[in-house]
Amino acid sequence: MVEKPQIPSQQPASAEPPGPPRSSAPTSADVARQAGVSRATVSYVLNNTSAVRISEPTRRRVHEAARELGYVPHAAARSLRAGHTRIVLMPAPDVPVGTLYSGFLNEFQWALSRFDYTAVQYGSVGVGGDDAARAWAELRPVAVLAPAGMGRRGIGILQRSGARAVITLGAEPVEGAHALIADHRAVGRVAAHHLRERGHRRIGVLMPREEGLDAFAVPRLAGVRETGVEAVALPVAYDEENAAQVVAHIRELGLSAVFAYNDEYAMLLMRALQDAGVAIPDDVAVVGADDLMLGRLLRPRLTTVRLALPSGQELAEFVDRLVRTPPAGPEIRDVLDASLVRRESA
Repeated sequence: MVEKPQIPSQQPASAEPPGPPRSSAPTSADVARQAGVSRATVSYVLNNTSAVRISEPTRRRVHEAARELGYVPHAAARSLRAGHTRIVLMPAPDVPVGTLYSGFLNEFQWALSRFDYTAVQYGSVGVGGDDAARAWAELRPVAVLAPAGMGRRGIGILQRSGARAVITLGAEPVEGAHALIADHRAVGRVAAHHLRERGHRRIGVLMPREEGLDAFAVPRLAGVRETGVEAVALPVAYDEENAAQVVAHIRELGLSAVFAYNDEYAMLLMRALQDAGVAIPDDVAVVGADDLMLGRLLRPRLTTVRLALPSGQELAEFVDRLVRTPPAGPEIRDVLDASLVRRESA
């Protein structure tokens, strides 16, 4: 008897191709199994729970297992359990910021990530006050660096939404919130004290016409006036033609010194003064602010006010402490230090 040859069965076109089965998304149970710990320990470690002490070697094993498996905690589920996310909201600048602030913000955001926070910058164009607070509260941030214009009611909205730390940025604290005090009057005071010591009693103060800079320029002008010198406000646009007009005004008023708001405006003014044949500092002394590198390359070198902020690491530690162990009352910290850098222009 002749056996019929066996014909291989044909796979339906829709059948899965040979190979290992598709794996589903890794779970915390998978992480726990690989790290040799309980699911509770995985939760404590990945959620940065401070109430339970976990050894550093165990923390490393859990993080390594999570990385190897590609496990990512479910942010929505975690925020539902905790009442907030790990988001730290901070205002996006309304105007271009200088190297001092941009460097500080970059360092701060990097430092927050080391504490397992996600830094999110938000814009405030077209919305402010309570409306802004409600929009930000929808994200359920764990902490907010609120702009100085945020009032008590807006702060309450954020706190009731689950924000464990609301911190204002500005020259004055706001009731009910922690505060980082950056009083720009100190910048004007430092510049004016130096010019007063040099015998100047009547000082021109450049006031930028560019939108959004009043928040810094107005306090700096007030700081100049606090020293007792006569301060003459000189509105100026950031262009050469307008700077030349300001120089003509300075000569008409007989001003012998100018505090130029910051180094960029100081350099603009110095170029216009030199073009008009005005000697610096013999005819007009000039002081800037921010201590930019370009100011050191000018001739004469620019006298300036150096601004110092806390490191991003220090501020991230401050935020993390407020989130983990909220204090009984608001904490207030001065964060802006101003000092004179004496050079040739004044």
